[in-house]
Amino acid sequence: MAFESLTDKLQNVFKNLRGKGRLTEADVKAALREVKMALLEADVSFRVVKQFINSVQERAVGEDVLGSLTPGQMVVKIVHEELISLMGSETTEIALRPGNEVTVILMEGLQGAGKTTTAAKIAGKLKSRGRTPLLVACDVYRPAAIEQLKINGEKQGVPVFSMGDAADPVDIARASVEHAKKNGFNVVIIDTAGRLHIDEDMMQELQNIRDAVHVDQTILVVDAMTGQDAVNVAESFQNKVGIDGVILTKLDGDTRGGAALSIRAVTGRPILYVGMGEKLSDLEQFYPDRMASRILGMGDILSLIEKAEMEVDEARAREMSQKLRKAEFDFNDFLDQMRQIKKMGGMNSILGMMPGMPQMKGNMEVDDSAMDRVEAIILSMTKEERANPSILNPSRKQRIAKGAGVNISEVNRIVKQFDQMKKMMKQLPGMMGGRKRRGLPGGLGGLFGKMPF
Repeated sequence: MAFESLTDKLQNVFKNLRGKGRLTEADVKAALREVKMALLEADVSFRVVKQFINSVQERAVGEDVLGSLTPGQMVVKIVHEELISLMGSETTEIALRPGNEVTVILMEGLQGAGKTTTAAKIAGKLKSRGRTPLLVACDVYRPAAIEQLKINGEKQGVPVFSMGDAADPVDIARASVEHAKKNGFNVVIIDTAGRLHIDEDMMQELQNIRDAVHVDQTILVVDAMTGQDAVNVAESFQNKVGIDGVILTKLDGDTRGGAALSIRAVTGRPILYVGMGEKLSDLEQFYPDRMASRILGMGDILSLIEKAEMEVDEARAREMSQKLRKAEFDFNDFLDQMRQIKKMGGMNSILGMMPGMPQMKGNMEVDDSAMDRVEAIILSMTKEERANPSILNPSRKQRIAKGAGVNISEVNRIVKQFDQMKKMMKQLPGMMGGRKRRGLPGGLGGLFGKMPF
């Protein structure tokens, strides 16, 4: 996950600071040197790092901090506030025209950044808010780009305007806006062509489209995994075409996160959303304060609650909670709950949003891929076996292991741990109750704590 290495390094720095009763100016400067190195290794722009460290140091070496009873905590607070400021302070939305006036959104970016998929993600998000979006296929160069947009548009229930791959993109854009006005669409999302690198032809085409139609929002889609290059790309687009906002894709991947910390400072334009997966629903609003908390290992409970509210069926969660209290759950319930966890991004994603968990991950490694093996084992059971695990004798377990493609020892371990959970629930009837707001569905934190992933 993005920022994991940066979070680890910052945690170590701040742990040393908190361990001291009093701080000197030399202590703060030494700690900030470590912070500087951690940010540079995360691929944050050097000039951004320099400005950031100067801002933190100016505040952290003051009398109010060094004279405080908890100076280490004060330094962490300052770093947190400066991180928020660096990423934009306020959450920014795509600016839309009121009512049925047509808003034209131009999507731009390099090839491979996920622009076409992101256009469909945005369309789906706006549709869920009561808008009537129209996707426009202006990438006439990349093989299958138009078909990809049509497939994604169909999945989102959003029409796609296309004139084929022989038409001029400027003509397509112009005709799409007229089509939108005549047919009741109030958002036009233009998917433009990308290149493997920035070139004059691409920039000129984007400018020609902007000249042909009134573009309200120009959104740059950037692959977060390109690190420092993402910042250079953003700066080039800003200078040559213009940017109103940025969407970072692949922030769930093996990226150091430097782009997220640099782009706002370099371009002056806000990050609107972040792509956190391949699914068309995997597009999250970017909250600078929440991201800063996650980077510092403070968790992100609000995002966790929002994920649960989007993905978890409340009535089903309540029913499951009752079953857990009475220790009446079976493998069907377990399978259902495991799938809810996967919908929310997996246990690692959830634990990463819980305060204090990033610091503990060394003692609590979670293998999300093991959930697939457990699912295969449960799906290899008959309906009767899932509903009544007590009938699982050795011959049945052997058949299940063969069906799931695992060793029988794995089946035995899952069954044994499942039995242990039921016993634990009987002994601790109040363990899963008392949730005033939904967090993990049906008390999954306790249920999965005993499982092998």
